[in-house]
Amino acid sequence: MRYSIIYVVLGISLLCLIVFSLGAGTMKIPFQEVFMLLYKSLGFSNLKEEDELLKNILLEIRIPRIIFCTLIGAILGITGTAIQGIFRNPLAEPGLVGISAGASFFAALTIVFEASLIAFLGNAFNLYLISIAAFIGASIAVLIVYRISMVDGKSNIATMILAGIAINALAGAATGLMSYMATEQQLRNITFWSLGSMAGATWESVNILAIFSIIAVTPLLFFGKSLNLFALGESQAEMMGLNTKRLKVLIIVCSTLAVGASVAFAGIIAFVGLLVPHTLRLIGTVDNRFLLPASLLGGAIVLNLADLIARTVIQPLELPIGVITALIGAPVFLGILLKEKRKL
Repeated sequence: MRYSIIYVVLGISLLCLIVFSLGAGTMKIPFQEVFMLLYKSLGFSNLKEEDELLKNILLEIRIPRIIFCTLIGAILGITGTAIQGIFRNPLAEPGLVGISAGASFFAALTIVFEASLIAFLGNAFNLYLISIAAFIGASIAVLIVYRISMVDGKSNIATMILAGIAINALAGAATGLMSYMATEQQLRNITFWSLGSMAGATWESVNILAIFSIIAVTPLLFFGKSLNLFALGESQAEMMGLNTKRLKVLIIVCSTLAVGASVAFAGIIAFVGLLVPHTLRLIGTVDNRFLLPASLLGGAIVLNLADLIARTVIQPLELPIGVITALIGAPVFLGILLKEKRKL
């Protein structure tokens, strides 16, 4: 019953935030006008000529952007919970295994050498060249971390964390080198991309991201019971019949696929995967059967709220969304760190 109430509260909060976001922005649209435009756009009434501009803003900019935010927030929220479950550490998040750093390096590499790559590959990949490169970078980084962590055919969590730290440092240094080599415009692109942005949201990118989300996130929803067993300890979980090796591989593959796709389209957005599971544990429980679906909703709420702040606080300019999530998430991270320190 308590879980149902939390789900309902999260769902209503997300819905209210979405409705408010539809009307907010440089061009404000009153709530009643939003619903009227949607009603008319569905063909239930004739659209006036003066409504065309607002309709285009609503249908071609704000709705795809809000869906984009919702999908990426949901991805970051649930993968954060799954990664924390598999590492048995509340400070873990997808970036810990090198996903974000790998994607960042390959994106920076592509930005600096974009002209040469387009000349080599042709214009077929021009539109999504950086996104594809970021996804490849995220996958390679996780593959290296996973291979390094293998001991006697099993992945060792402690080795995986240390390998992730090393890959993060290496990719960070390589990204720094690309920034040093970049022209002024390329440097601006690298900086803006590495801070995260929802400005590139289109219906096309929403459709692609939705496919990745369904493929990668849906399996994670069914790992709640397995993660609860895994929390008892790897040996204990194996004695109770859980295939821990398969669980770790599946969660890492699904998380890489989902987060890699989100980083590829929106850049690096830190701390959502850390903030959401921790907050839900405070208001709910440590039961992963509840946390995984609740993190979907929680992540969507946090990212929609961050995007709303990013695009309205200094209108008509827009703040990088990664700055907002870092400002919210960093104090939470420090709070968890201090709490864990007291347990030692």
